[in-house]
Amino acid sequence: MSVSSHGAAQSDPTVQPVPASVVEQVDAADVTLSNPRRAVIALGSNLGNRLETLQGAIDALEDTPGLRVKAVSPVYETEPWGVEAGSQPSYFNAVVVVKTTLPPASLLERGHAIEEAFDRVRDERWGPRTIDVDIIAYADVVSDDPVLTLPHPRAHQRAFVLAPWHDVDPEAQLPGHGSVADLLSAVGRDGVLPRADLELRLPE
Repeated sequence: MSVSSHGAAQSDPTVQPVPASVVEQVDAADVTLSNPRRAVIALGSNLGNRLETLQGAIDALEDTPGLRVKAVSPVYETEPWGVEAGSQPSYFNAVVVVKTTLPPASLLERGHAIEEAFDRVRDERWGPRTIDVDIIAYADVVSDDPVLTLPHPRAHQRAFVLAPWHDVDPEAQLPGHGSVADLLSAVGRDGVLPRADLELRLPE
C-alpha cells in the first residue's frame, strides 16, 4: 500500500460501499486466506476527527495478518447513549465485514490494540471514546464467554449497528436473533442519521 494511492482514494468521490455480490466475487478470487471466517465489526467514534479515526481503524484492521476487510458501510451519526443530551459530541458509526483466519480471541485482542492506539485523548473515566471496536458476530458462533460474548449481547437492540450492517449485507442474519432486516424494523431508525456527505473507503 503506497501513501500516494491512499491519498488518491481519499479525494475520489466515486468510492462507494462494496455490495455483497461484489464481496462474494472478491472472496472467490482471494486465495491469501485459507478457510477464513466471516466476522462483523462495529466502529464508533465521538472525539477528535471522527471520520479520520474510523478510517484509521479500518486501515489498521486491513493491516492485520490473517484478516481482509471485505465491505465498509456508509457512515451514520448517532447521539451517545445514557448521557445528558448535548453533554458529549455525537458518534460517527460504521460497520465493516471482514474475512479472517484469526480465532475470536485473537480478533478481540486486535480490536483492543486498535482502540489503545487511537485512545490517546480520553480525559474522563466515563467520558467519550476516540474509537470503539466491537465484534458483533463471528461466523455462526454463539458463545456466552464473559470475555467475548458472541454475537454481541446488545447488537439486536442497536440501530447504530443494525442500520449500517443492513446497508452492506441486506440478507444478514444475527446468530440466535434472526434477520438483521427484521431486527432493524423492530428497533426503528430514530436517532440514527445517515451521513451521505461522509465516506469511508475500502482499503486497497
